[in-house]
Order: sequence, then C-alpha cells, then structure tokens
Amino acid sequence: LLLGGPAAPGLGDPGPLEDVVIDRYYIPKICLREVQMGDFIRYHYNGTFKDGKKFDSSYDRGATVAGVVGVGRLITGMDRGLQGMCVNERRHLIVPPHLGYGSIGVAGLIPPDATLYFDVVMLDIWNKNDKLQITTLSKPERCNRTVENSDFVRYHYNGTLLDGTPFDSSYSKDSTYDTYVGTGWLIKGMDQGLLGMCAGEKRSIIIPPFLAYGEKGYGTVIPPQASLVFSVLLVDFHNPKDGVFLEHLEVPESCKRRAVTGDFVRYHYNGTLMDGTLFDSSYSRNHTYNTYIGKGYIIPGMDQGLQGVCVGERRRVVVPPHLAYGENGAGDKIPGSAVLIFDVHIIDFHNPADPVEIETVYRPEGCNVTTRDRDFVRYHYNCSLLDGTKLFSSHDYEKPQEVTLGTNKVIEGLNSGLLNMCAGERRVLIIPPHLGHGESGARGVPGSAVLRFEVELISMEEGVPEGYLFIWHGDPPASLYEQMDLNKDGEIPADEFSTFIKTQVAEGKGRLMPSSDPEKVIADMFRNQDRNQDGKITSEELKLKSDEDQEKIHEEL
Repeated sequence: LLLGGPAAPGLGDPGPLEDVVIDRYYIPKICLREVQMGDFIRYHYNGTFKDGKKFDSSYDRGATVAGVVGVGRLITGMDRGLQGMCVNERRHLIVPPHLGYGSIGVAGLIPPDATLYFDVVMLDIWNKNDKLQITTLSKPERCNRTVENSDFVRYHYNGTLLDGTPFDSSYSKDSTYDTYVGTGWLIKGMDQGLLGMCAGEKRSIIIPPFLAYGEKGYGTVIPPQASLVFSVLLVDFHNPKDGVFLEHLEVPESCKRRAVTGDFVRYHYNGTLMDGTLFDSSYSRNHTYNTYIGKGYIIPGMDQGLQGVCVGERRRVVVPPHLAYGENGAGDKIPGSAVLIFDVHIIDFHNPADPVEIETVYRPEGCNVTTRDRDFVRYHYNCSLLDGTKLFSSHDYEKPQEVTLGTNKVIEGLNSGLLNMCAGERRVLIIPPHLGHGESGARGVPGSAVLRFEVELISMEEGVPEGYLFIWHGDPPASLYEQMDLNKDGEIPADEFSTFIKTQVAEGKGRLMPSSDPEKVIADMFRNQDRNQDGKITSEELKLKSDEDQEKIHEEL
C-alpha cells in the first residue's frame, strides 16, 4: 500500500494511480489490533468524487457498514485501503478506477473510469476465531470463592462498543444488574466473562459479536455485528444452595460454654455488603445488640450463625440473601438479593434458667462455720463484665463492703454467692442478669449484662432472725423491766436502756443484730419500745418481740 500524501477532495491530481493512496490522518495512541485479511469489520464512510460531490455515505443511511476484508465482497481498493486500520483510526483513501468500478461504473451513481475518494473511520474489528478477551483490572487480596455456573451475581457495568461509544450502564440506573450465571439469562460472552470472578474484582470483558447480539444487534443502541466492551465490578454473588458461611476470627482458649437455641446473647457487630459497604454497626450506637438466638427474632442466617459462639469470640458470619432480607432487601441500605457479612464480637450470653455459677478459688482448711441468711458479712469484691470491662471494686474504698445477707441490700445473685462461705474463702461468681440488674441495668451496668464477681469473705457475724434487732441466747430474765430499770425510778431512759443491753451482750446472754454501728441498733431498739416517743420506756410499753408477734396472731384470729 502506498502511504501517500494528501487525499480526499483537496489532494490535487497525482496523475494516473497504480494503487490506493492512503492518508492515515488520525491514528489512536492505543492500537490493540489492526485489520487483517479475513477480519470482520464495521466502519462509517463518506464517498465523494474529485470535485467533492458525494455519491454515497453510511452516515446518511444511519447505519454502519459491516463486512469481511479480503474476500472480494468489497471493491478491491477498499479491501486494500482498510487493511492495517485500528479501531477509531481515520483514513482518506483515493481509489483509482481499476480498483473501483472500472470502465463500467454504477449506473446512475458512479460514472465510468471514476476515481473515488473515501473518508473512513474504523469502528470494530473481529474474527470468527476470536475468543473472549478478559483483562483483570483489580482484584481483592482475599478471594475465598469465585463465580461458578448457577451462581446469582450482582454487578455494576459500563457497556461500550469497541470504538468507545457507550450503550448502557448500571451506574446510570443507580442499581446493580442482578442475574444467574450460566443459565442462559445473559449473552454467552457475559456468561463466560463472569466466571472465576471474586467479589470486589474489576474486569474488562471484550465480547465478539457471535458471543453477543450477532447479526441482529439490539434495538437502536447495539448495531449488528458489534463487539461489546464491558467494564464490570462484581459487587457480590451467592448460590441458592448456599448456607451460612462462618469464619472464626478469634476464639478464646478457655471456652467452657457455647451458645445454644434459647440463649440470650449480647454482641457488637459491623454489617457490610460483600464490596465492603457498611450498612449498620452496633458500635456507632455505642450499644450492644441483645437478642435470643434460634427463636426467629433475627434473620435466619444470624440465628444460625450465632449458634455455638463463646463469650469473647470474634466471628465472621456470611449470610446469603435467602437467609437474610431476600429479593426485596431492607430500607435504603440493604439492596435486594444482597449477601451480608457480619463481623461479630460476643460480649456475653446467658439462659433465663441459669443459676449463679460459683467457682471456689480458695477455701481455708478446717472450715466449719459458713455464712447463712441474716449473717452480717464483710467482703472485698471486684465486679466486671464478661469481656473484662471493670465496673466496681471495694478496693477503691477504705474498708470492705458490709451487708446483712437476706435483707435485699445486694443483688440476688451476689447474696446467693456469699452464702455457705468461710472467712478467708475466695470465689468467682458468674451472675446472669435475672439475678443481677435485669434488662434495665443500673448505673454503669448495661441492661441484660452477665456480671463476674471476684469475692473474698473477710469476716462474718452470726445474724438474728428477720425482724429482730436483739435475741437472747437463753430465756430472758423473769422480771426484765425491773432489771433494766437500773436506778429503780420506775422509768427507763435511753442511756439506762443502752447500758443494760450492752451488759447483756458483754456477758454473752444475748446478741445484737450485726451491724457496723451497734449504737444505732440499740437506738432503734429503744425507739421501738418507747411507744409514745416521750424519751423513756414504761413497764406498759416494754414488750418482747416474741410477745408482740403473738399479739398480732391473736389480732388476726
């Protein structure tokens, strides 16, 4: 071929031509392929005579020309002039008569011995031996699974012709294209081009016409015999037969118990789509998600995915859409048919039937006396959540915690855990929320939280029955009032009462209700006996607790 000087109507007269004159007046910077003999091509052209008069134009017909190069279907000059062209290349061709329509011409259109001038732009090149061209543009570092036939895929794409003309885009619809692979719902080239992709992968897929829309094209946007170029981003995929996929990211070495159906679980999570888009997070609300598992309160995939978790475990739960929100999705954050990924951190769990779990860390030898209800105890404790979060500690104060057991002064689980302990004994207590602070929690304690107490019993004092402030070790004196009236003046003021009670305790004849403030207990006793609150007790006012209880029984009778 002669790569000649200027062509088209302004070329001048080069004299009789022996071959086609070619002016490559625009050559693209990137030329992945050149026209060769036997290639199928699509191109636009304007055809004129030397004087500029137009005799034919594909533009005027509104359709590109498609054909095969080098097999005699084109005039010889065009066959030669089109060879070596790149897609989007533009050429001026001068075709001498003997390589055009010769001495005969075309009746009414091209006179005999006419030199023809063509302005050509190449739009598409392909060959019947072509295969799919796949270029991976980017790929995630982690790819545990790739697309297979019968998978359901969600992907974004930009579709162009080989010359770059766009014909369709999922981005313009603000929605992924969702379909099955390998079941005939897609053109063959896309069915093949999506195989082996990872979620998050980007590919360029060039599809020859015979794997696309072939001779018919598609509507007005894809001409016949058009190669198609798809830039694809695979958002996610799954198979209708998929179950929940679990990835154990971190499992504590000590896992004494695993969650089962009916357990109440508190956990933090980040929820993302397969492309990493965050759709929800408990961390953003600074509050765990709390629910029963296996009872249908959460999506089926999470009901399954939380089975068998340990306290403190970190687990990734991949949930296919048929076990999540299905084809409809949820709100504006979760699209239809979306695969969901939950990164979960288990804070704690319990069962409503759980008792207090007691582990004895240390018990002194020769432990014969243990705590009972109504005993007064002093103990140290550290309280935390099961994830190790520190809540409270008696060591932050000057002295141990003090309480009379069975008086509803501490949570039920702690009261139970302090029973049957020896002085010096150390225990770890795991207290479920129904024996702790319940669903509402307390200041500094989250609702439905399982609590861990490390307790050490410092000392204990034997208690008195409920309702009593003082009890006799034997029978009380027969003439109690006379003995209590120390100065024998017929009335008992507070100081006289206090002296008498202290004497009885000192002599081992009775004992006060254990308390850190015995004076207050004695003052309460005096106040109870001073019925008219005149500051002294008369013989009519003084009554034993047992006598008072008997009177109440008679009144009820």
